[in-house]
Amino acid sequence: MSAMRIGGLASGMDTDSIVKQMMQIQKMPMDKLVQQKTWTEWQQAAVREQNLTFSNLRTSASNLRLQSSFNAYGAEATGSGSAKVTPGATAMNGKYNVQVTALAAPAKYTSASAIQKVTDGAAKSTDAIGVAGKILVDVGGETDVEVDITADMTYKAVADLLQSKTAGSVPALRANFDNTTSRFFISSKELGQAQNFSLSFKTADGTADNPDLSKQITGTTNLSVATTNGANGSIIIDGVEVNGLTSNKTTVNGLTIEMLKVDTDGSSSAITVKSDPEKPVQMIKDFVESYNKAIEDLQKQLVEKRYSDFQPLSDEQKEEMSDKEIELWEEKARSGLLRNDPIMKSALQDLRRAFMDSVGGAGTGNLNMLSQIGINTGNYQEGGKLFIDEDKLKAALTEKPDEVMNLFTVRSEAGDGIGARVYDTLNEVVKKLSAQAGSPASAVDNSTMSQKLRRMETEITRWQDRLTSIEDRYWSQFTAMEKALSKMNSQSAWMQQNMFGGM
Repeated sequence: MSAMRIGGLASGMDTDSIVKQMMQIQKMPMDKLVQQKTWTEWQQAAVREQNLTFSNLRTSASNLRLQSSFNAYGAEATGSGSAKVTPGATAMNGKYNVQVTALAAPAKYTSASAIQKVTDGAAKSTDAIGVAGKILVDVGGETDVEVDITADMTYKAVADLLQSKTAGSVPALRANFDNTTSRFFISSKELGQAQNFSLSFKTADGTADNPDLSKQITGTTNLSVATTNGANGSIIIDGVEVNGLTSNKTTVNGLTIEMLKVDTDGSSSAITVKSDPEKPVQMIKDFVESYNKAIEDLQKQLVEKRYSDFQPLSDEQKEEMSDKEIELWEEKARSGLLRNDPIMKSALQDLRRAFMDSVGGAGTGNLNMLSQIGINTGNYQEGGKLFIDEDKLKAALTEKPDEVMNLFTVRSEAGDGIGARVYDTLNEVVKKLSAQAGSPASAVDNSTMSQKLRRMETEITRWQDRLTSIEDRYWSQFTAMEKALSKMNSQSAWMQQNMFGGM
């Protein structure tokens, strides 16, 4: 607690103003530290903003390293319409004949007749089955899945239990009780011959056959029922038979073929595959536009002038200035926040090399440089901005789509593709900038700048405590002086009154 302060009562001095002036001198080191802290906070915000730009650019660049992004093909189907074809990144131009000879199908079982409740009347899913027992699901002739049924279970509960009990087996089943037809509909989740199954019915202890339970599941008293067999699919593409398919979609020679119906009487679908460069061209253009804007902004910040005479304003200084004066001052004070930042200067150089160096893993005789597909950098003063010859890029994607894809996406010991290199470079920059300035999204921030700011905050707190002690000392000294002067004045008045009072 501060001592009582007496200002100027005896001396007539403006003690408050004197102490404030003396404290302004004492505060100068702390004011300078506060300015440095404010500058560091501004700089940290600027680095984080630039890091966000690089992070967004990295997200955009991720497509440049994926083969699927360079799918420069389109397909047109005529004929029977039995198949839909989607070209992949490794497809080849040309005409193809596709004949669907069989569709893959699940194994199925449906109750043979409408199920009647034990108490008579057509069964509904919410009715109790009324019979206890055990359903055995034969999966592939090797093992049985046992499903225990109690009499109070509803038909829906039986279907749900049958489905959940077989979830980890082959086949895994789907089961449903239909109110409209009063029947169970059961099928394998997957397609193909390997999905076949059969059902049998036993008493609760498993020792005897259970025709009553069978009647509540199949609508008959049959003790064992088998599925309608699952089936494998098959196609013939340009005379090559592909069979044993357990899906109605398959990929052959870069073409994803979706089988829609079986061709009959020798009919087939005619597929024409041709290059369609529009999608990858637009992807590359969009990235280049974002990239050019990012490095243009960064280049300006790296050379922006630093005005050392314009330091961050204190609250006291702002009180003496107009809003316009503060705005103009801070515009100068904030200039040069990223001037010559070593991480960002290095990032520009690394990105320029990532784009323009040849790709060692592209293969002998193949495209191995961006300039070969119409993408070049400007002069060095422009910071490595990219410029696209769109006609040349389209021609490369039309004539050599596989080589263009390889140019961007290859990963090999001989050298990575351009898209892969750019993504890796941006990823490394983001890591370095995060270590330098941290990230607002991170719960724990041990970045270099944040540690520096915490040290400054600690030192400012120490200075504040020190200044409080100094101010208290000044006031104690002035108070003591005032008390001494007051005492002297009292003594002088007493002496005058007593020694010369009678004259």
